[in-house]
Amino acid sequence: MLSFILRRLAATLVVLLVASFVVYQLTAISGDPLAELRASRDPNAQDRIAYFTDVLNLDVPPLIRYFYWLGGAAGCLIGRCDLGVSISKGEMPVIEALSGAMTSTLQLITLATILSILVGVAVGMTTALRQYSGYDYTVTFFAFVFYSLPIFWVAVLLKEFGAIRFNRFLGDPVLSPTALALVAIGLALLVMGIVGGGLATRIKSFVMTLVFGGGLLVFLNVTQWLKYPSFGVVGVVLLSAMVAGVMLLLTTGFAQRRALVIVAGMAAITGLMWLPGQYLFFYVEGPLGILAMVAIMAGIGLTLGLLFGGDGKREIARAAGITGALSGLILVIDEALQYWSRFTELIPMKTGFISTIGAVTPTIRREENMWLNILDSYSHLILPTIALMIVSVAGYTRYARASLLEVLNQDYIRTARAKGLTERVVVVRHAFRNAMIPIATIIAFDISGLIGGAIITERVFAWEGMGALFNRGLNDVDVNLVMGFFLVTGLFAVLGNLIADLLYSALDPRIRVN
Repeated sequence: MLSFILRRLAATLVVLLVASFVVYQLTAISGDPLAELRASRDPNAQDRIAYFTDVLNLDVPPLIRYFYWLGGAAGCLIGRCDLGVSISKGEMPVIEALSGAMTSTLQLITLATILSILVGVAVGMTTALRQYSGYDYTVTFFAFVFYSLPIFWVAVLLKEFGAIRFNRFLGDPVLSPTALALVAIGLALLVMGIVGGGLATRIKSFVMTLVFGGGLLVFLNVTQWLKYPSFGVVGVVLLSAMVAGVMLLLTTGFAQRRALVIVAGMAAITGLMWLPGQYLFFYVEGPLGILAMVAIMAGIGLTLGLLFGGDGKREIARAAGITGALSGLILVIDEALQYWSRFTELIPMKTGFISTIGAVTPTIRREENMWLNILDSYSHLILPTIALMIVSVAGYTRYARASLLEVLNQDYIRTARAKGLTERVVVVRHAFRNAMIPIATIIAFDISGLIGGAIITERVFAWEGMGALFNRGLNDVDVNLVMGFFLVTGLFAVLGNLIADLLYSALDPRIRVN
């Protein structure tokens, strides 16, 4: 394994060197970074031209200047990184510009990427299991529509309907009886299409979803939950129970009694941890408190699974540990929502909370409260996250559907069914893992590509991320800034390829890295 990694890194290093040389030369000859100063009538212009010529080595041919830059970049290997200064960022060191842009971009794309993968793969898999059904045709239609939408148009529509008009609705979030009925019926039809089965099963799932969904919508309507969101201990337990149910469905099933008791019991444990969690967040401040809560809940699940899981303790411990970690995140969200009233007092909007531009609200940052900062960050992240997800989910849906359909037609799947294994075991244990092999390649490339910044999305929502940094560097012929961008994105592309190769061996034991 180590020799494989070293060989891959050596090969990609050569590619990066050649590519960086080409990019440097093309950027350097594309224009004059001092053109604005040369046309200026400022009496100090000549002094500044001489200064920048010396700092940026503009009196040296680009061919030689590249090796000056390469020497500074090579210093990153020993902790003495020198990528020069950026003339377009007010003589700011490129390292500082990159760190700020990377933070902004990672904040923007992390949530969008994770949700796109989870939602896209889940929807794609369910459409493959319901091939040629009404649900499959509906998802396929919308997937092609969303995949073909230009991102700038989606972003503008989201600003109008997802922020401006929706914020007006949040000022008085009351749904009419007609709207409640339509939403409940739509949700029931969606669940019925996913569940499938015979007529009796479809009718049962439709009625149950209609009753449960309608009751939930009425509750949200009466309590105005959208205006004053909160979970409380009851909401935390219910959400944790839903997580436990999904985890049981995907792993051991509901027939295994030990797994049912341990995994479902994590919901009760989450409720018991609600009050102690308040003290934990009070005494352990900052991100450490969040990590501590998630680690404690995951540790409880793993311990219970290993101690009482019996013969299937490993699988049960894994399911209980994941359930515990996700339940810990629910407790974190509940803690953040307790600051909602203070948050709405500080934001400039009179109704609603969804922001359309920028990444922060200055009045909230001055409070220096982590929970208020979390709420503020996600109020700014909602729209760009949805914009990035719309296109990505459509792509992952199609890839996941095609991959699972191909796997389901393999001989070993027919053999597993002939042995009498349940459909859940066939799909989850045998088909899903192999269907993820081609998806792993797409995910690795997608993540490494997104690090470069969603340029259009950043422009529409006024995010100063990697995309905006690259755009500014090109427009101002700022070679150091462009090369800093290239260095970061190139390294992430290399890591993405390497991770994809390692994922192959993890997903399929037949694949060996040698």
